[in-house]
Amino acid sequence: MIKNFVEELKWRGMLAQIMPGTEEYLQKNRVSAYLGTDPTADSLHIGHLCGIMMLRHLQRCGHKPYLLIGGATGMIGDPSGKNQERNLLDSATLYHNQEAIKKQVSRFLSFDSEEPNKAEMVNNYDWMKDFSFLDFAREVGKHITVNYMMAKESVQKRLNGEARDGLSFTEFTYQLLQGYDFLYQYQHYGVRLQLGGNDQWGNMTTGTELIRRTLGNDAEAYCLTCPLITKADGKKFGKTEQGNIWLDRNRTTPYAFYQFWLNVSDSDAERYIKIFTDLDKETIDALVAEHAQDPGRRVLQKRLAEEVTTMVHSKEDLEMAIAASNILFGKATKESLEQLDEATLNDVFKDVPHYEIDRNQLGLPAIDLLNQDGMDIFPSKSEMRKLVKGGGVSLNKEKLETFDRIISADDLIDGKYLLVQRGKKNYYLLSVK
Repeated sequence: MIKNFVEELKWRGMLAQIMPGTEEYLQKNRVSAYLGTDPTADSLHIGHLCGIMMLRHLQRCGHKPYLLIGGATGMIGDPSGKNQERNLLDSATLYHNQEAIKKQVSRFLSFDSEEPNKAEMVNNYDWMKDFSFLDFAREVGKHITVNYMMAKESVQKRLNGEARDGLSFTEFTYQLLQGYDFLYQYQHYGVRLQLGGNDQWGNMTTGTELIRRTLGNDAEAYCLTCPLITKADGKKFGKTEQGNIWLDRNRTTPYAFYQFWLNVSDSDAERYIKIFTDLDKETIDALVAEHAQDPGRRVLQKRLAEEVTTMVHSKEDLEMAIAASNILFGKATKESLEQLDEATLNDVFKDVPHYEIDRNQLGLPAIDLLNQDGMDIFPSKSEMRKLVKGGGVSLNKEKLETFDRIISADDLIDGKYLLVQRGKKNYYLLSVK
């Protein structure tokens, strides 16, 4: 018996809307289902993760996932949940983004297995590029009325003044294009189910409507959505002051990624650990109970951060992220400091005072190098002498034994940085230019 995909989504809090008959159809058949994403960047961010996890659970329940890259629709833009039209991308950029996204999603889905439910990636540009406007209007447009399209909530919001620029005809056609994606995959790949975020419900039901009007009322086409994930305070999930939390390590370091999950609230951690990990219900229930006994230990947040960081990056990246966290908040050595790459080092110390020194100043005694005009590390040279004598000053996580020790290029981390620590909690990062 195939594991119940809908039940899995329900207990994880990952089901928003579902078309009648969907669950029964999934129980009786191995179903091919698709989820679309527009390749507007060469990385997904954690806002995409709920949908990707839906595909992961779908495959684990024995069904076949299709990831649709919107190469054609990405050239247009989708009005759903937006208040302005998005930038249009050229084909070379779209192809680059598609390949980068597939590499990321390969950590979640099995594309290369011999199993009949191995994942597939398709691009709607492949079936749209030779489709003329006249053919589209005749073969697709005739099946869906303007009245039907106008009634969609996403269209109404744009027409009722919630956007500065109204709604272009290009965007108005988006739901027809997305509907045709479903019809095309229905006919060519046997896809019977569309998955998506809840803001896509209008576009998704246009697809099932188009299939029935084109192929007849006996055509079996379904859709279900996951909720739009928000924080406990109702704000958008996954955004920080620095912007999105990306899956690409070059945009968001594994350390910053790990820290994001580690710092979510208790109530969010309890929801997110169900949505963004593979942990089973028994394990999660036990973690929730353990967390309730002593919330200060942050058991839920730590396990959540570990699971998601390992899944998106690797076990090695998780270990580096934990080691990086310990540099500020626990015991660390010069060796652990030297293991950090430059991006992670800057992430770890982004909130500590930064100073720049000229490379020709290397070779000075510490007392002169660290007490220059504009620096606020020590109140005075005499105070620094006292602190050094009492073992209260460290350079690169090692005690500074004498105040007049020469600081040379050999002391630099990554050939560029010096980390000075005054007392237990005061850090200063010096960069050599």
